[in-house]
Amino acid sequence: MTDQPDLRRGESRSAENSSSVVVDLKEYKQSKDPPPVTFHRRELDAILWIYGRMVGEGEWRDYAIDHLKDCAIFSVFKRSGEMPLFRIEKNPKLATKQGAYSVLNTHGVILKRGHELQQVLKVFNKALKLVEK
Repeated sequence: MTDQPDLRRGESRSAENSSSVVVDLKEYKQSKDPPPVTFHRRELDAILWIYGRMVGEGEWRDYAIDHLKDCAIFSVFKRSGEMPLFRIEKNPKLATKQGAYSVLNTHGVILKRGHELQQVLKVFNKALKLVEK
């Protein structure tokens, strides 16, 4: 006979033999790394609306989204193998200062920064020009 418990008769194994461990959820959440910064659905809707318009005009061809620890970045490309033409960044640490949202060009120069994404995205609006014949 073995000294293993008979699970068919309702005997249980000791906790030290079990592979499951009880973990306090609050401690687990505090010990984990914080989740990365992401764009919310409404933010992505606004960005992708501009992206779609620019693709339709033949200006942009590809994009990439990066979710990092401290910021989220939407990069826009003319061709996928090149440097991004523009980067739309969300940095929550700057929300109380200059604003969480910014648009940067290829060289890293900030074109527009602000607290509201819609206002920052206006940098992509083209001014209408009067053409005379």
